[in-house]
Amino acid sequence: MVSLSPPFNEVEAKICTRMKKSIVVLLCLISCHLFAQDGENNPELSVTRHSLTIDGKAFSYIATTGYMDMRDEQGKLRANVFFTAYTKAGVKDLSKRSITYTFNGGPGSSSVWLHMGGLGPKKVKLAEDGNVLPPPYQYEDNPETWLDETDLVFIDPMMTGYTRPGEGVDKKEFLGYQQDLELVGDFIRLYTSRYKRWGSPKFLAGESYGTTRAAGLSGYLQDRHGLYINGIMLISAVLDFSTIRDYHANDLSPLLRLPSFAATSWYHKKANPKYKDLKAFLEEVETFTLNDYALALLKGDLLTTDERQTIIDRLHDYTGLSKRYIDQTNLRFTVGRYNKELLRDQKETVGRLDSRFKGYDYDEAGERYEFDPSYNGVIYGPFTAVLNDHLRKNLGFESDLPYEILTGRARPWDYSNVQNRFLNVAETLRNAMTKNPYLKVWVANGYYDLATPYFATEYVFNHMFLKGDLKDNVTMTYYEAGHMVYIHMPALKQMKKDLSQFIQSATP
Repeated sequence: MVSLSPPFNEVEAKICTRMKKSIVVLLCLISCHLFAQDGENNPELSVTRHSLTIDGKAFSYIATTGYMDMRDEQGKLRANVFFTAYTKAGVKDLSKRSITYTFNGGPGSSSVWLHMGGLGPKKVKLAEDGNVLPPPYQYEDNPETWLDETDLVFIDPMMTGYTRPGEGVDKKEFLGYQQDLELVGDFIRLYTSRYKRWGSPKFLAGESYGTTRAAGLSGYLQDRHGLYINGIMLISAVLDFSTIRDYHANDLSPLLRLPSFAATSWYHKKANPKYKDLKAFLEEVETFTLNDYALALLKGDLLTTDERQTIIDRLHDYTGLSKRYIDQTNLRFTVGRYNKELLRDQKETVGRLDSRFKGYDYDEAGERYEFDPSYNGVIYGPFTAVLNDHLRKNLGFESDLPYEILTGRARPWDYSNVQNRFLNVAETLRNAMTKNPYLKVWVANGYYDLATPYFATEYVFNHMFLKGDLKDNVTMTYYEAGHMVYIHMPALKQMKKDLSQFIQSATP
């Protein structure tokens, strides 16, 4: 036995020297971990307690806001990922409580839209139809929050929100389809471990490019980490980018956008007034799209004069655009040009994210609109203001960094994994659903969404060729709203009901 006090023999002296060195090294590691020199390598989390009323009952929850330090296996800090988690208070058995990891898209968007728009316990205060109210902008309790159904973790990918790379790490290491999957997927694995959620039912919820990310993560989490999930919520989905890219050789985009263009024209009373009911109208447009219109675009210059005129007449009925203009476009409409042309006679434009909203341009004779009135004119200012205020006032998190809402700092985005073709993650999702036949998918579509049109989403799922009962694992719902479905109050309320049914169907 080694004696505890001097005098030491030679062996004891060597052992004590090694122990002292080990203790010093250990204390240094602990000190570096807890007290990073610049305060950014390991910022403290802010944990606060709150409550709100849902369905007439008090609901208590805990908010955890701050950074997850993402390190490699040698301990080097690679990234600080900012997140906000809301968890139900007083839960003793986490295996009975589901958790949803959620994010928006862009690429380059923070999670602010889902966080403060419809899913979180607070939401931006807008008019009933989603229109902006005068500044200063306000927010309020959200009785339609998903929090009573599932815990929520809002994740900001690289260069969005407060997420930044570690010292000496190039942001380009995280800006790309595959790189992004690894960062967000590894965050989900680490959060699941640190907060003891491996036994919980797990979900992913994404919007726009966030649906691309969610579909990719369904494969990455299963194949890389063995982390199988119960369900995926896709809001305004884009899984195959060939369906939304406008260029001369791609007839898929104008074909699959036609029902959304028609819905927009119907909303602004430009379609033939004989169409009274939106859903019945769209059923007719969809049938035309899959048959006569698809064949016409496929035939190109092989169309006879009479065939071409028949298509022009039908497109005029559905959109209200002049027959001359339709002829000049070669029967093909694109986002931007359509938005400018539809209300040109009224000197107004319509939105891309939500075509219900209108704006004005300086140049009324222009080819395209100057800005998206549904983004710059409706959502950008209010969401930016309320998120910054909520983080500081209610969640107790302070930072002098700019909270990047929707930024170009997440550029350029690397698509090298799909060089010379379009990114298509539908096959990844099909593969994940086949390996995990309990994985269920819910898709929320807005009729007035020109960014990720609902008919394009239907097309993609109809071409996944899911086998047997797997087709029944996909649920589609539709709302008279745009890309941010939840800013329209009637849609937000219906979404909550649809979400509740989906969670119940996907949870054991």
